[in-house]
This record gives sequence, structure tokens and C-alpha cells, in this order.
Amino acid sequence: MPDMLVKLYELPDLAPLIEAQRGAGIDLRRGLAPEKHIVAAFAREHFSAGWASECEVAYSNSPVTAFVAVDDQRLAGFACYDAACKGFFGPTGVDPAYRGRGIGKALLIACLHAMWAAGYGYAIIGAAGPTTFYEQAVGAVAIPGSWPGVYRGLLRDSDT
Repeated sequence: MPDMLVKLYELPDLAPLIEAQRGAGIDLRRGLAPEKHIVAAFAREHFSAGWASECEVAYSNSPVTAFVAVDDQRLAGFACYDAACKGFFGPTGVDPAYRGRGIGKALLIACLHAMWAAGYGYAIIGAAGPTTFYEQAVGAVAIPGSWPGVYRGLLRDSDT
């Protein structure tokens, strides 16, 4: 899975995505510190222990570098940045029951706008799984020769 590069100065507008989610009953916002354990447990349950660790790092940053999608006090999805490395987007995940509703795209673009506001010109999507999604959503391009990149020699357990 290659890393991908995104130009943060050419992002789609975030406001219509936030409004669309709000209209569907989803509150999309920056995570709050007391939610760290909930988001990390969600990442561990639905994805991997490694992703849970990255969520914990994102929640340790100031400001928190994670966004959440919440449906009536239920976590529908999350997205992080500056977790594995500075300037990296990810991990991100949406509850299987909520997929196909645009939540993942809204979370992605919210994080990327926050990165732009923090002074980044570009973002790297680390080990991008659905490359076509990122190409279409934000014009991301694959970085040649980037796998395994920063993940070279990563310690892994049986569920990572």
C-alpha cells in the first residue's frame, strides 16, 4: 500500500459535508480528551491494536488531532492525523453499520482542513488502502516507492 500525497491548498469545501452529516443526525467534530478510551477501544475492536495506539497518540496531542462522527452518543467513525508521523493523515475508520453515508469523506476532509490551518502545505496519507477513494475525494497521488516507508521494521503482534 503506497503512501499518498495531498495538496492541502486545493481541498474541497468542508462546510457542505458537515451540514450534510448534521442533516443525517451525525455530529462531526474534533475529539475531546475524555473520549480517548472510547475511540481507542473502537479502533481496536473494528480495526487493529496498532490503530488503537495511533488514536491514543492523536488524543495526546494538543490540540487533539482526531475527529469523530457521533450519532446520538454512538461513535460512527474517527479520523486522526499527526499520529504515526507529523504530517501524516490516518488512521481512519467508519463503523460498518455507517459505511456508504459519506462519513469517511467528511472525516478525511475535516482532518485535512485542520492540517492546513495548522500550517501544513501537504499531507501524506500513510499506507493508503483505498487509493481510488483518496484520489477521487481529495486528488491524492501515490508516492512512488513509498511502501513500506516509515512502517519498515514495524513491530507487529497477531492482531495488527
